[in-house]
Amino acid sequence: MRERIQKVLANAGHGSRRQIESLIRDDKITINGKLAILGQQIDYKDRIVINSHQIRLPQQRESKPKVIAYYKPAGEVCTRKDEKGRNNVFKKLPRLRDSRWINIGRLDINTTGLLLFTTDGNLANKLMHPSRQIEREYAVRIFGRADKRQLQALRDGVELEDGLGKFTDVVDSGGEGANHWYHVVIMEGRNREVRRLWESQGFQVNRLIRTRFGSYILPRKKRVGQNWRLEESEIKALIEAVTPNESIMKRSK
Repeated sequence: MRERIQKVLANAGHGSRRQIESLIRDDKITINGKLAILGQQIDYKDRIVINSHQIRLPQQRESKPKVIAYYKPAGEVCTRKDEKGRNNVFKKLPRLRDSRWINIGRLDINTTGLLLFTTDGNLANKLMHPSRQIEREYAVRIFGRADKRQLQALRDGVELEDGLGKFTDVVDSGGEGANHWYHVVIMEGRNREVRRLWESQGFQVNRLIRTRFGSYILPRKKRVGQNWRLEESEIKALIEAVTPNESIMKRSK
């Protein structure tokens, strides 16, 4: 079945629809040796080249999106290729035959915890989009302890270099010695936003663990470096959070 190029490439995990449109406008995509045009109809039989690299599309999209979780360790980056040759999060994931894993958001190199991956680019883009207001929860250890005024500032919002940032919730989780733990909830996935918010109040984050993404909570029994498949009910909960009453929900049943 032939479909619009923006939809096909986005669903295959090659960027959002806007990113694909931008690549087309910049003459970075060819179809069967000719420059792609917006709205062009394509399928897996076409020869598709993006930024001089030929890509392969699955012959048929799965009726159900796969979703796996990964307990990311520190020291791994969330890109497939890294100029510095650092380890990446994709190396330990199970291999797929006719599709590929698409990361749902990112964690910086020093952050550990929950990362989700899916075979459905459309689902990944929706879960990452700021308009969907998907909660991300982190356990944060800082050097020192925040007072009431500082915690309220983090809840009210702080002007960062890329716009207003805030925690929708901050819970004191105790601590010993010079370090103190907090659990925080944020609705965005901007680069280093959790760290930058604490830095705005004069605190250094010395440990950061993502413990929840949307409805899915990092299981306590899992260990750093492990990956595992989500249950159908867990996948359905993620889908329903971003696509109520849409066709993708029907595919999960």
